[in-house]
Amino acid sequence: MEQPEQPQIYLITPPEIELSSFPDRLARVLDAHPVACVRLALATRDEDRLARAGDALREVTHARDVALVISEHLMMVERLGLDGVHLLDGARTVRHARKELGEEAIVGSFCGTSRHDGMSAGESGADYISFGPVQASALGDGSFVKAELFQWWSEVIEVPVVAEGALDAAMVAALAPFTDFFGIGDEIWAQDDPASALGALRGAFS
Repeated sequence: MEQPEQPQIYLITPPEIELSSFPDRLARVLDAHPVACVRLALATRDEDRLARAGDALREVTHARDVALVISEHLMMVERLGLDGVHLLDGARTVRHARKELGEEAIVGSFCGTSRHDGMSAGESGADYISFGPVQASALGDGSFVKAELFQWWSEVIEVPVVAEGALDAAMVAALAPFTDFFGIGDEIWAQDDPASALGALRGAFS
């Protein structure tokens, strides 16, 4: 993914989805707003459920010319005709993923709050680095990425950066000058009207 002029939306699916309804919800959001990429980020380790979800979401995203990547499951990318993989282990498997998937695939790396991991993943060939959460929350050990990391990254590093986790309108507005993508998931899917919720967040940086 190339560095955009202003931040773009990178949608993240909920950890659990209903295949009877979620593809339609996703379609409505994609039809309402420009989205650069969607990440299939299910908690399940069930191969069949992942495959069915991948097939259903690929139909929605590719019909709208939106890239679809999957969290972790490298072997599912080619099998399901997806655009790439989102790795959760910093820089550790970036080179392997790139070798397996080739130069055309998207290989992204979540690096938590670690600048060092982000730099290492970028040097290993990641297409983007993701940091988060962006403010204190009850998730994980409570650590979060300070805005200074995004500011420094935008000035020094060329690899695109994603801000994700615990986003709200105030954080979106604060980080908009320094991030290339906002990774938005629970922030909108927990709402009755995800498209309107995304519109409110987009309004904070446009």
